[in-house]
Amino acid sequence: MKKAQKSPKQCDYIGTVHNIDKKQELVSEPENPSTVRAVPQSLSLSAMETGRTVKDVSPHEFVKAYAAHLKRSGKMELPHWTDIVKTARFKELAPYDPDWYYIRAASMARKIYLRQGIGVGGFQKIYGGRRRNGSCPPHFCKSSGAVARHILQQLKSMDIIDIDPKGGRMLTSQGRRDLDQVAGRVLVVP
Repeated sequence: MKKAQKSPKQCDYIGTVHNIDKKQELVSEPENPSTVRAVPQSLSLSAMETGRTVKDVSPHEFVKAYAAHLKRSGKMELPHWTDIVKTARFKELAPYDPDWYYIRAASMARKIYLRQGIGVGGFQKIYGGRRRNGSCPPHFCKSSGAVARHILQQLKSMDIIDIDPKGGRMLTSQGRRDLDQVAGRVLVVP
């Protein structure tokens, strides 16, 4: 049996914990090596699962990954006003991020995945915020309806969402599969 290095990392074996060095080589051997696999602690067993959904991954990481997927696919066309428009009445400036449209579309698709039946008015409330009124007290203000409407139309043309007969929007089966595939590629860090 070899001695452990100065800074060993912990490694999960199904049921037991053993030390491994930086090269991910086994330092202390288990009793039955044929039944044990080394899994680094940074990649826990939950990260190795294959059936992950949007609910299983971090919202921030999923939105970043799905926005990159939408941008790569090339199916979503940007309107000419994306670089000059404000996203709400209470905002003072347009977004600094040039990919804000893809990020908002990914966020809206995730919201529809989690809660069916959200329409333009619902998204105006979700993305709304506090409007500063100078010396008067601040009040809640809705976000832009045109931005939400245009993104929903784009997602509908890509066959990710469809109109819900009960009102609002719902995911199609292809859209749910697409979102779950992107969620499966997102790395889960415990």
